[in-house]
Order: sequence, then C-alpha cells, then structure tokens
Amino acid sequence: MEFEPRPFRSLGRASRSPTGGSLDPVVSLQAVSAAGTAPAAPAEGLQGEVDGLHGANGMQPSQGSHASGSHGSGSRVPSPGAKASGAAAGGATGAGSRAGRSGDAGGDACNWVLGSNPTMRKIARSIERAAAVECTVLVCGDTGTGKELWARLLHRSGPRTAKPFVPVNCGALSPTLAESQLFGHEKGAFTGAQGRALGIFRAAEGGVVFLDEIGEMPLELQAKLLRVLQQREVFPVGAEQPVPIDVQVVAATNRNLEAEVGKGTFREDLYFRLNMIELRVPPLRERREDIPEFIRFFARMYSARYRIEEWVPSAEVLAEFCSFDWPGNVRQLSHVIEQAYVLQIEPQIPQRSEPSESAAAGGSGRLPCLDLAKLRQQAIKQALEITRGHKARAAKLLGVHANTLTRMLREDKLEGPAADAGSDADD
Repeated sequence: MEFEPRPFRSLGRASRSPTGGSLDPVVSLQAVSAAGTAPAAPAEGLQGEVDGLHGANGMQPSQGSHASGSHGSGSRVPSPGAKASGAAAGGATGAGSRAGRSGDAGGDACNWVLGSNPTMRKIARSIERAAAVECTVLVCGDTGTGKELWARLLHRSGPRTAKPFVPVNCGALSPTLAESQLFGHEKGAFTGAQGRALGIFRAAEGGVVFLDEIGEMPLELQAKLLRVLQQREVFPVGAEQPVPIDVQVVAATNRNLEAEVGKGTFREDLYFRLNMIELRVPPLRERREDIPEFIRFFARMYSARYRIEEWVPSAEVLAEFCSFDWPGNVRQLSHVIEQAYVLQIEPQIPQRSEPSESAAAGGSGRLPCLDLAKLRQQAIKQALEITRGHKARAAKLLGVHANTLTRMLREDKLEGPAADAGSDADD
C-alpha cells in the first residue's frame, strides 16, 4: 500500500521553544553500560550525563553552575521522557535518560539517547576515559553525526564539568583576527584594540575548548595552536610574555586529516598532537538498528515542543525510514520529523534524485533498444535496484500503483530476490 500523509491532531497552539534556532542532531546514546541511572561523581561513569547536551553554537562559554534548563528568559518545554526511564526515552538497555540538570551546557535541557550499536558504546567508553585523564581528543565523522554532543558529554563526564565549555567554529574565524580571537590581545596591540581581550583559550580556563571543523584552520594558525598544545600557554597579540593556561582540547572534523596531511594542507605534528584519542563516529546508515530509537525520541520531543499529537509510524513507514541512507545523518532525520510537525503532516522520506534518461542509456541520449516489453522490464529492474528492492517506492518511481507493479512483475516473470526484498514492508 502506498503511504499517504495524514494531518496531525493539534493539541493546542504550537509554541516555539525559547531556545530558538534549530536543534542539533541527537547522537544515539541510550546507555553506556548497565550501571545505575545517576552519576555519583563527574568522572565515575556516563550514566545520567547523557542529557542537556545541545547547547548554543556560539563562542560564549557555558558555565556549569548557571541556571538549569533555560536559555535567556522563559522555560523550555520539557522533552518527552524527561522524567522517564531508558525505555521511555527509547532505550532498550541500561539506564534511561533523565531531565537536564542545573548547568546544562549551553542552557539547553534536552535529553539524548544511546543505541545498541557496538561502535557507539566503544566511543562512549573512550569518552569516559578521556574525560578522566583530560587528554586531547579528535572526533571524526560525517556532517550531522553529532560530534559536538560527544564533546559536551566529555565536558559533563569529567572533573571540568563546573568550568566553561567553549565551542569554536574554526571555519568561521576571521583570517585577520583569528589569533586575537583564540589567544587574546593587549590594549593597543593593533588598530581598534581599545582594551584587553582574553581570547577563547583564556576564557575557557579550567574547562574545555571545542575546536569544531579543525580541518578548516589556516596553516599559519596551526603552528601557533601546536605550541599551545605543547607548552600549555598562549601568547596574546601584543603581549611580551606567554600566559599559562589550563584547558582540555577536543577537536572535530568531517575531513580525512590523514589525507590532508598527505596533501600538505594540515600539519602532521598537529595531527598527532590532537589525536591522543581519536573517535570515529559512524554515519547513520552504518547503524540502522538505532533509527527506530531516534524516531521515537524525536517524535516525542517535537510532540511536546509543538503541542501536537505524537506521530507513531506504521511498520511499513518505519521500514522505509530504516532502509533510507540518510546522507545528512541524525541531523537530517531530526529535520524531517520536525518539519512534519511544523507542517502538521506525516514525516516522509526525502526524495532521491532520479537518474536521467541519458544516464540510464549509458550517457548516449538514446534508448538501449526499441522493444517496449524490454524497456518496461529494464525500467522495473532499475527502479528496484534504486530502491533496493522496495516495491512501494519502486512503484512511485515508475509512476504506478504498488499493486500494478506486482502484476507487472508477475507478467514479466521478474519475481526474485531483488523484487522480493521489499515485499515484507508492503504486506
């Protein structure tokens, strides 16, 4: 059967979250182990620390001792399952997520959950160790996999939790002022420097500096960052003496830094200094078993935020969501579900770009043959290949009903593994 959108039943006037802006992706973190739900001390485990990790994207430090669950004025609509166990938050193992506590990083009291993927659990254990020993960490992964969330979890899991967490987008640093932005400057150091500035590293004293998109940092600035990591001191612009600092550095990138080192665009010594612990966050397509948990989590969260009835996908729709590759990863999945709540329709899989006719004919612009029966068979086979055997979606590509495609398969004797792959989802 074909999937038809149906409107949600509104539960009242939709209210926008006071946090403003768009939600960062929630990385799938239900539970790291089968330990208890509440943390006894900052470095004694990750249970209960998997909450309130979205935060602001700016470069202002977030202080651990500040007020809870607020961003500016007003209070945030609590996320679904904020007072629930792991099962209520989509977790099948270990402890559940809980309400954001006082001092959420960035002031956003969202919970987040861990899936059952072994790689994610291994990353979580490494984060716990890195937080305890306070070493530098390099987080690698595609865009939208939630790299900053891991950095915030590290901050909340270790002894620096009461100190600032300062995120920096290295790609957004001004080329002419980057050194001043990072390391600070003295009064009169350059035109317009009417006073002293601490810079990012000194503003984060005792806490964690998160260098996002580290691969975008210019080479000349990389050398100065290397000195900061080696000597644990910064040299403000216009200063005569270096200033010692005490920060833990977490860097993230969606680039292959080893390849960048080979091309000469990234310093090899800086790469080795950063990856004391290197964490590679897998894309969503490599952990499809966690997609149902994400869907439940986002559906509950946006249901509470927009005050609309919670969306519960059918088995067929859930199978479609799990079979989709999600090139934008968790961020894209979150956007698709939130967009549906905003428009009050059912979430739908993003449309894949269909291959052009010339590409189907080998790029020549001509049909491979003129036999209509063979052309129909080739079109059916190609549609099934594109959709990985999912009949309902293949029928959409062909512009026919799913029942019509089933009849055509029977007539052309094309029933087989490729055609049967999506039959379970169609029943």
